[in-house]
Amino acid sequence: MTRFLIVEDHPLFREALESAVCVANPEAEILQATSIDGALDVLGSTHAVDLILLDLSMPGTTGLSGVIRVRKAFPKTPVVIVSGFEDKEIIRSVLSLGVSGYIPKSTSKRELADSIREVLHGSIYLPKRFRDVARTKRTKAGNLDLLKRLHDLTPQQLRVLDMVRRGLQNKQIAYELKICETTVKVHVSEILRKLNVLSRTNAIIEISKIDFVSLASEAPAKHNVLDHAQA
Repeated sequence: MTRFLIVEDHPLFREALESAVCVANPEAEILQATSIDGALDVLGSTHAVDLILLDLSMPGTTGLSGVIRVRKAFPKTPVVIVSGFEDKEIIRSVLSLGVSGYIPKSTSKRELADSIREVLHGSIYLPKRFRDVARTKRTKAGNLDLLKRLHDLTPQQLRVLDMVRRGLQNKQIAYELKICETTVKVHVSEILRKLNVLSRTNAIIEISKIDFVSLASEAPAKHNVLDHAQA
């Protein structure tokens, strides 16, 4: 039996994805999570998952940090991004992390189902209008280098970095992660070393470069993309 994990916090779109999976594979077993932490818990406590459908814009994550955490923890499990963002630079960055596809949330249910089938057969899926992204090398060298440096961070260091980005101090991070403050300081030092920066402020500036170019503006309205997804 093919096993899918849908990682999506919006219940209506989660339902739309589930419907598309059922069209693609009526016998599928479908697992669900509403956060990256929840997804990692599911992946760690079940048999192998054949495909993860992951929303980039999830609570508690910023930019590509959620994808990186999932890819580092379960590198052999195919991941397809399902996102409301349709920026080519974002797609280039995501593809560089080794995902198996990028599906805009404006995609119809039929095309969603077709794309899922393609990925299960070993293809990397992109909509036709974005396929030039896979053929070009135009991603900024600095961004690719930063992605590689981020990939060197451990899952715990990625959590700490995300909390640093949100402005949490060491004491608050220690409380959230249930670790001692000294351990947080060690993580922060390692993060600065791996990112090749001198301060927390520099680390925040660096990660802001790889977070969505359009993150400052609102994501496309959920109800608009749902109309297409449920078509």
